[in-house]
Amino acid sequence: MRKNILIVEDDPAMRVIIKKTLIESSVPIGEIFEACNGKEGLDMLENYTVDLMLVDIYMPVMDGLEMLDYASDHPDYCEIPAIVISTENDENRIDTIMRKGLGFIHKPLTQSLLEDYILKFDESNA
Repeated sequence: MRKNILIVEDDPAMRVIIKKTLIESSVPIGEIFEACNGKEGLDMLENYTVDLMLVDIYMPVMDGLEMLDYASDHPDYCEIPAIVISTENDENRIDTIMRKGLGFIHKPLTQSLLEDYILKFDESNA
């Protein structure tokens, strides 16, 4: 089954890298939606069907964790799995992210890392 994926990342170059990595992976991709911050990400959730979110933490307007906290409390979005893709190095913060049931990948990412993580994350949420 093809997945519609939402990329929420403020750096346009990083969005291109993530999108290219997804397209070149073996993950069956439907549509890829892009947002520059958490607020735009929530708008995308409201307007499109999303099966997986790939979200940066540090962004203007609304950061990724604020967006994901809102989504987890919303009945229409709470079941959408999310993977945080970030440069975050604080182990306590990473542990908090993972305890929320979110995936975590350090930047920079590789195609095999993202692909493996999505497939593994998919299996654990099946």
